[in-house]
Amino acid sequence: MSYPPQQPPYGYPAYGAYGPPPEHPQATIILVLGILSLVFCQIIGPVAWVMGKRALNEIDASGGALGGRSNVMVGYICGIIASALIIIGILFFGLFIALGILGTWDSTSSSY
Repeated sequence: MSYPPQQPPYGYPAYGAYGPPPEHPQATIILVLGILSLVFCQIIGPVAWVMGKRALNEIDASGGALGGRSNVMVGYICGIIASALIIIGILFFGLFIALGILGTWDSTSSSY
């Protein structure tokens, strides 16, 4: 025998009536900064990285009162990748300059 579903007593909200927790206020900004840092300008990668880490700490400390962890995590990871790319680019640029200087010194010392 099956019984009809029970309604909660008057004055008590049904389970899940409040919905998901609100997103962190900077979740979308961090996501956009992370994506832009990969696509257009790697300089903003460290900004997305630092903001993402701070927001993740705030979300973890909120005890479930703040959501948006997935958006913040994507922006955070994109910021880390963009930061790594800019560091690699700076190293290659420095290597290019160093090899260019060494090549210039070698070519002036040799006679034709």
